[in-house]
Amino acid sequence: MPDEQRNGGGLSMQEDKNEFDLEKAFDQLEKAVETLEQEDISLEESFRVYKNGMELLKQCNQAIDRVEKQVLVLNEDGECHEF
Repeated sequence: MPDEQRNGGGLSMQEDKNEFDLEKAFDQLEKAVETLEQEDISLEESFRVYKNGMELLKQCNQAIDRVEKQVLVLNEDGECHEF
C-alpha cells in the first residue's frame, strides 16, 4: 500500500489554527474519500481514515465559523456591522 494511503489519504491536521489552510484541508478530505472508496482497504484502516477525516472536517467547520464572524454586512442605513 502506498504511503499516502497508509497515512489516511494524506490527512494531516495543522497544529497552528491561525495558519489553517481550508483549501488544503478540502483536498485532504477528498483524498480521504478516495482512500475509503478503495476495495482493498482494511476495516481498521478505514476506521482510522474516517476518524482523521472527521477531525479535519471539524477543523474546517471551525475555520469557516471564524471567517463568517469576520464578514461585514451593510444594514439598511449603509452602516457596516459584523455578520
